[in-house]
Amino acid sequence: MPIELPVPWVIALNALGLPALQLGCAWIFTRLPAAWFHPPLPKTARSRVYERFLGIKRWKDRLPDGASWFKGGFAKASLRQRDPQHLARFLRETWRGELCHWTVLALIPVFFLWNPRWADLVIAAYALAANLPCILVLRYNRQRLSRVLRSSEC
Repeated sequence: MPIELPVPWVIALNALGLPALQLGCAWIFTRLPAAWFHPPLPKTARSRVYERFLGIKRWKDRLPDGASWFKGGFAKASLRQRDPQHLARFLRETWRGELCHWTVLALIPVFFLWNPRWADLVIAAYALAANLPCILVLRYNRQRLSRVLRSSEC
């Protein structure tokens, strides 16, 4: 804890800062041009891993879609169209969302500046619990979308 702050300040910074970081990153990422996001090609065999070992189909629909909370955000809760242009956009949006969640995780160490070590562990655990499931779902959906897009192009 390099910065010593009174306990009420620490509580306030954590209670307000963590949601502000999550929502702020989501808002910024929804403002970035979709053309900036070029998703990597997914590996085809992984969808079975997501389904069998992680049970992703059972819980993926319970996660919030933060992009839909902001004007201009692309809702990813359901596939509304199956035309190749929409699928390609959806694919880009899964990459945008994943990068947003990775950015949040990368910025979490800022909170370590004013927290005691035990709180660093709590904040890191929270950040992982809040972001890794979303990253997994976005990767899983990108894999499935890639398959659908490839089959629609044939």
